[in-house]
Amino acid sequence: MRKSVIEKAKKYAHNQSISLSKMIEIYLESVTAPREKEVGTTPLVESLSGVIELESDFDYKKEYSNYLTEKYK
Repeated sequence: MRKSVIEKAKKYAHNQSISLSKMIEIYLESVTAPREKEVGTTPLVESLSGVIELESDFDYKKEYSNYLTEKYK
C-alpha cells in the first residue's frame, strides 16, 4: 500500500475522531455483512420508515408533480 494512502486515511480518521484501526474494522464489517436489506438504506432512513401513514391509493408521483408545478409557476 502506498504511504500517501495510509497518511490520507490517518488524516481522515483523525478528522472523524476515530482510530484508523476502528475505521478499518467498520469498513470490513460493512463489506462482509449479509446483504439482507436494500443497498443504500441508512439507519436514519430505517428509523423513519413507517413514521407517516398514507392512504393506500396515495399517488406520490402525482402529488410530487403538483408540488413542482406550484413551485415553478
